[in-house]
Amino acid sequence: MGMRRFLVVVSLSLASAASACEADPPQDPTVPRPKSGDWLARHEALNARVRQGHVDLIFLGDSITAGWENEGKDVWDTHFAPLHAVNLGIGGDRTQNVLWRLDNGNIAGIRPKLAVVMIGTNNSDRNTPEEIAAGVTAIVRKLRQKLLTTRVLLLGIFPRGANNDDPRRQVNAATNAIIANLDDGNMITYLDIGPEFVAI
Repeated sequence: MGMRRFLVVVSLSLASAASACEADPPQDPTVPRPKSGDWLARHEALNARVRQGHVDLIFLGDSITAGWENEGKDVWDTHFAPLHAVNLGIGGDRTQNVLWRLDNGNIAGIRPKLAVVMIGTNNSDRNTPEEIAAGVTAIVRKLRQKLLTTRVLLLGIFPRGANNDDPRRQVNAATNAIIANLDDGNMITYLDIGPEFVAI
Protein backbone atom coordinates (compact mmCIF):
# COMPACT_ATOMS: atom_id res chain seq x y z
CA MET A 1 0.00 0.00 0.00
CA GLY A 2 1.44 3.36 -1.05
CA MET A 3 1.79 6.18 1.44
CA ARG A 4 -0.93 8.27 -0.22
CA ARG A 5 -3.42 5.40 -0.15
CA PHE A 6 -2.50 4.66 3.46
CA LEU A 7 -3.18 8.27 4.45
CA VAL A 8 -6.52 8.21 2.64
CA VAL A 9 -7.57 5.04 4.47
CA VAL A 10 -6.49 6.48 7.82
CA SER A 11 -8.30 9.75 7.12
CA LEU A 12 -11.51 7.94 6.18
CA SER A 13 -11.25 5.75 9.28
CA LEU A 14 -10.80 8.76 11.51
CA ALA A 15 -13.73 10.50 9.85
CA SER A 16 -15.92 7.45 10.41
CA ALA A 17 -14.85 7.26 14.04
CA ALA A 18 -15.61 10.94 14.51
CA SER A 19 -19.05 10.50 12.98
CA ALA A 20 -19.72 7.55 15.27
CA CYS A 21 -18.74 9.63 18.29
CA GLU A 22 -21.02 12.44 17.19
CA ALA A 23 -23.88 9.97 16.78
CA ASP A 24 -23.29 8.57 20.28
CA PRO A 25 -22.96 11.56 22.62
CA PRO A 26 -22.06 11.21 26.31
CA GLN A 27 -24.88 9.40 28.06
CA ASP A 28 -27.17 11.38 30.32
CA PRO A 29 -28.15 9.31 33.39
CA THR A 30 -31.68 10.75 33.20
CA VAL A 31 -32.36 9.86 29.56
CA PRO A 32 -33.81 6.34 29.09
CA ARG A 33 -31.49 4.18 26.99
CA PRO A 34 -31.65 0.50 26.01
CA LYS A 35 -28.87 -1.92 25.23
CA SER A 36 -28.91 -4.87 22.83
CA GLY A 37 -27.95 -8.52 22.56
CA ASP A 38 -28.05 -10.54 25.79
CA TRP A 39 -29.24 -7.49 27.68
CA LEU A 40 -32.37 -7.23 25.55
CA ALA A 41 -33.02 -10.95 25.89
CA ARG A 42 -32.81 -10.62 29.68
CA HIS A 43 -35.13 -7.62 29.59
CA GLU A 44 -37.70 -9.56 27.56
CA ALA A 45 -37.44 -12.51 29.95
CA LEU A 46 -38.16 -10.19 32.87
CA ASN A 47 -41.19 -8.82 31.04
CA ALA A 48 -42.44 -12.36 30.48
CA ARG A 49 -42.15 -13.09 34.20
CA VAL A 50 -43.96 -9.87 35.12
CA ARG A 51 -46.82 -10.74 32.75
CA GLN A 52 -47.42 -13.89 34.77
CA GLY A 53 -48.56 -11.72 37.67
CA HIS A 54 -48.40 -12.52 41.39
CA VAL A 55 -45.77 -9.82 41.97
CA ASP A 56 -45.78 -8.26 45.43
CA LEU A 57 -42.11 -7.32 45.69
CA ILE A 58 -39.60 -6.20 43.05
CA PHE A 59 -35.85 -5.74 43.24
CA LEU A 60 -34.56 -3.29 40.64
CA GLY A 61 -30.90 -2.73 39.83
CA ASP A 62 -27.70 -3.99 38.21
CA SER A 63 -25.50 -7.07 38.72
CA ILE A 64 -25.61 -6.64 42.49
CA THR A 65 -29.35 -7.20 42.33
CA ALA A 66 -29.12 -9.87 39.63
CA GLY A 67 -26.74 -11.73 41.94
CA TRP A 68 -29.67 -12.88 44.05
CA GLU A 69 -30.19 -15.51 41.34
CA ASN A 70 -26.66 -16.87 41.78
CA GLU A 71 -24.64 -16.38 44.97
CA GLY A 72 -27.72 -15.27 46.87
CA LYS A 73 -30.13 -17.89 45.55
CA ASP A 74 -30.52 -19.80 48.83
CA VAL A 75 -31.35 -16.62 50.72
CA TRP A 76 -33.70 -15.51 47.94
CA ASP A 77 -35.54 -18.83 47.87
CA THR A 78 -35.92 -18.84 51.64
CA HIS A 79 -36.82 -15.24 52.38
CA PHE A 80 -38.02 -13.48 49.23
CA ALA A 81 -39.55 -16.04 46.87
CA PRO A 82 -42.37 -16.78 49.34
CA LEU A 83 -43.21 -13.05 49.22
CA HIS A 84 -43.87 -13.27 45.46
CA ALA A 85 -40.67 -11.36 44.70
CA VAL A 86 -39.31 -10.75 41.21
CA ASN A 87 -35.67 -9.96 40.50
CA LEU A 88 -35.46 -7.16 37.92
CA GLY A 89 -31.68 -6.82 38.04
CA ILE A 90 -29.53 -6.77 34.90
CA GLY A 91 -25.75 -6.81 35.07
CA GLY A 92 -23.99 -3.67 33.88
CA ASP A 93 -27.07 -1.47 34.06
CA ARG A 94 -26.77 2.25 34.58
CA THR A 95 -29.59 4.53 35.66
CA GLN A 96 -30.53 5.31 32.06
CA ASN A 97 -30.96 1.61 31.28
CA VAL A 98 -33.28 1.08 34.24
CA LEU A 99 -35.32 4.11 33.19
CA TRP A 100 -35.80 2.57 29.75
CA ARG A 101 -36.86 -0.74 31.25
CA LEU A 102 -39.46 0.97 33.41
CA ASP A 103 -41.01 2.42 30.25
CA ASN A 104 -40.85 -0.83 28.34
CA GLY A 105 -42.60 -3.54 30.28
CA ASN A 106 -40.68 -4.30 33.47
CA ILE A 107 -43.44 -2.97 35.69
CA ALA A 108 -46.41 -3.12 33.32
CA GLY A 109 -49.65 -4.39 34.80
CA ILE A 110 -48.36 -5.05 38.32
CA ARG A 111 -48.94 -3.42 41.68
CA PRO A 112 -46.18 -4.58 44.00
CA LYS A 113 -46.30 -3.58 47.63
CA LEU A 114 -42.60 -2.67 47.66
CA ALA A 115 -39.85 -1.84 45.16
CA VAL A 116 -36.27 -2.24 46.39
CA VAL A 117 -33.88 -0.13 44.32
CA MET A 118 -30.10 0.01 44.16
CA ILE A 119 -28.56 1.55 41.05
CA GLY A 120 -25.81 3.95 40.05
CA THR A 121 -22.46 2.28 40.65
CA ASN A 122 -21.94 1.62 36.94
CA ASN A 123 -22.38 5.34 36.28
CA SER A 124 -19.56 6.23 38.65
CA ASP A 125 -16.81 5.96 36.03
CA ARG A 126 -18.28 8.61 33.73
CA ASN A 127 -20.78 10.76 35.62
CA THR A 128 -20.66 13.17 38.55
CA PRO A 129 -22.47 12.47 41.82
CA GLU A 130 -25.01 15.14 40.90
CA GLU A 131 -25.68 13.52 37.53
CA ILE A 132 -26.00 10.05 39.01
CA ALA A 133 -28.30 11.32 41.75
CA ALA A 134 -30.47 12.91 39.08
CA GLY A 135 -30.74 9.53 37.36
CA VAL A 136 -31.64 7.76 40.60
CA THR A 137 -34.18 10.46 41.37
CA ALA A 138 -35.76 9.99 37.94
CA ILE A 139 -36.11 6.26 38.63
CA VAL A 140 -37.76 6.81 42.00
CA ARG A 141 -40.12 9.39 40.56
CA LYS A 142 -41.06 7.11 37.68
CA LEU A 143 -41.80 4.28 40.09
CA ARG A 144 -43.99 6.55 42.16
CA GLN A 145 -45.81 7.82 39.07
CA LYS A 146 -46.43 4.40 37.54
CA LEU A 147 -46.98 2.43 40.76
CA LEU A 148 -49.06 4.75 42.89
CA THR A 149 -49.52 2.38 45.82
CA THR A 150 -46.00 0.93 45.82
CA ARG A 151 -43.56 1.92 48.52
CA VAL A 152 -39.93 2.39 47.51
CA LEU A 153 -36.95 1.21 49.55
CA LEU A 154 -33.98 3.05 48.06
CA LEU A 155 -30.66 1.48 49.04
CA GLY A 156 -27.45 3.47 49.08
CA ILE A 157 -24.95 2.57 46.37
CA PHE A 158 -22.38 0.12 47.70
CA PRO A 159 -18.78 1.30 48.23
CA ARG A 160 -16.26 0.52 45.50
CA GLY A 161 -12.50 0.03 45.54
CA ALA A 162 -10.05 -0.94 48.26
CA ASN A 163 -10.43 2.07 50.53
CA ASN A 164 -11.96 5.51 51.00
CA ASP A 165 -9.38 7.06 48.67
CA ASP A 166 -10.78 5.22 45.65
CA PRO A 167 -12.30 7.84 43.30
CA ARG A 168 -15.35 5.72 42.49
CA ARG A 169 -16.00 5.06 46.16
CA GLN A 170 -15.95 8.81 46.69
CA VAL A 171 -18.39 9.31 43.81
CA ASN A 172 -20.77 6.73 45.24
CA ALA A 173 -20.57 8.22 48.73
CA ALA A 174 -21.27 11.70 47.40
CA THR A 175 -24.18 10.36 45.36
CA ASN A 176 -25.61 8.66 48.44
CA ALA A 177 -25.46 11.93 50.36
CA ILE A 178 -27.73 13.45 47.72
CA ILE A 179 -30.22 10.62 47.19
CA ALA A 180 -30.67 10.20 50.94
CA ASN A 181 -32.83 13.31 50.69
CA LEU A 182 -35.41 11.39 48.66
CA ASP A 183 -36.60 9.75 51.88
CA ASP A 184 -39.99 11.34 52.53
CA GLY A 185 -40.82 9.47 55.70
CA ASN A 186 -43.80 7.89 53.97
CA MET A 187 -43.70 6.19 50.57
CA ILE A 188 -39.93 6.45 50.02
CA THR A 189 -37.39 5.13 52.52
CA TYR A 190 -33.63 5.48 52.12
CA LEU A 191 -31.30 2.93 53.71
CA ASP A 192 -27.52 2.70 53.39
CA ILE A 193 -26.26 -0.76 54.31
CA GLY A 194 -22.92 -0.32 52.51
CA PRO A 195 -20.88 0.32 55.68
CA GLU A 196 -21.80 -3.18 56.86
CA PHE A 197 -19.71 -4.65 54.05
CA VAL A 198 -16.45 -2.75 54.42
CA ALA A 199 -13.75 -2.79 57.08
CA ILE A 200 -12.12 0.52 56.08
